[in-house]
Amino acid sequence: MTALAQTASHAAAFARDGFVIVPDLFTRAEIAEAKRETQRVLTEKGNASEGSAEDRAKNQDNGVNVGLAGHSDVIRSLHADARIVDILAEIIGPNVQFWSDKAVYKSAAVDFGSPWHQDWPYWHGAHKYSVWIALDDATPENGCLKLIPGTHRSLLNHNGSGPGNGFWNRMRPEDVDESTAIVASVRAGTCIIFHDLALHASFPNTSGKDRWCIISTYRDGSADDYDYGFARAQFMVRGQWIAKSLGPSPSA
Repeated sequence: MTALAQTASHAAAFARDGFVIVPDLFTRAEIAEAKRETQRVLTEKGNASEGSAEDRAKNQDNGVNVGLAGHSDVIRSLHADARIVDILAEIIGPNVQFWSDKAVYKSAAVDFGSPWHQDWPYWHGAHKYSVWIALDDATPENGCLKLIPGTHRSLLNHNGSGPGNGFWNRMRPEDVDESTAIVASVRAGTCIIFHDLALHASFPNTSGKDRWCIISTYRDGSADDYDYGFARAQFMVRGQWIAKSLGPSPSA
């Protein structure tokens, strides 16, 4: 299969399921460098998250730290890598903007698993597209993702409750049919691209070892959207920004 045909097949899978898993998009050496750079940035930042209130809460409880690209050319280049952007352009269209990023580490000392949720309620506005980049092999034992195909077609009722951990919007467990869930057990270097309405969760980390990933999020440069104060490192990775501002984000 040619690279173009493979990219088109990724886009078709995304349209059907709301996500696509792209195995081994990056080499082990590239991912090792990205992990070292992520840890360096977080050390220099003192793990001070730059995100919204929800993201800052996640950082405290859940190992989420927003805002890497503004501190690292290595990470910025990762987000603009043609291997990612080519697929995103097939999914989003010719105008693709990198919007924001976060490092997520599943600490060996904290076995919290994220609840079932969609991302859109945290952001509102135009749809966003996230790329979950595995910096370590991800398994159910160390907290890999699980996703339910087809749930990206509508906004679901997030009326669940539970420990904070930054997830103010969550589904009630009894409202989620996990029988069709895909367990994303993947190797380091694999990317999972998913829609902001794709219902997803993660397992708790019971492995005794930390597990790292980077999540880079993008949006359509032609779709009118809110201004997000925390997305200070946004930049175009393909095409041009022609959208209109909807004003300050209600979720900022």
